[in-house]
Amino acid sequence: MSVLSSIGRLANRYAAARARHRSERILLSLPAELRKDIGFPEIFETRESRRAATFSAKVI
Repeated sequence: MSVLSSIGRLANRYAAARARHRSERILLSLPAELRKDIGFPEIFETRESRRAATFSAKVI
């Protein structure tokens, strides 16, 4: 694996993370009623609980 391919992978991960966070910010800026209609709070809570479970598994 070359250094350039590693840098490219990191750049792709960074771009994907920025896009994901931008989408979350946009969704969080919507009124609560609209977020509830599209199911965003449930999706966000599920992902956060999955992230917490993954983190606690790594710590133990």
